[in-house]
Amino acid sequence: MIKGVKFVSIPVARQDEALRFYSEKLGFTVITDQPYDDRQRWIELGIQGADTHVVLFMPDGHEGPGKGPSHVTFCSDDVEATWRELSGRGVEFTREPSTMPWGTFATFRDPEGNEFVLSRR
Repeated sequence: MIKGVKFVSIPVARQDEALRFYSEKLGFTVITDQPYDDRQRWIELGIQGADTHVVLFMPDGHEGPGKGPSHVTFCSDDVEATWRELSGRGVEFTREPSTMPWGTFATFRDPEGNEFVLSRR
């Protein structure tokens, strides 16, 4: 039976810039950074306390990064505190924390234009 999600792949064209953003601004840790082929590396990142990893990679057949919603939602125990901390590190939020009947969320963008939701756990 399926036990979980091993990793989510985020399409990036500029791996060095993406790696700096995800490690320095979001605080993810490098699990693997190794050559994949003659044009890119396999970069796999961990999130403290999470089983699912994030891969910064451009799969064959993709024209470029998403430039819009990524369908990935990151979670935090305190969305507003995380928003303040990440904003202070220079993360671009496209929507400040909002509370809806189903919970609190905010949205942010990476340097490639991929947008993510930050939601309460």
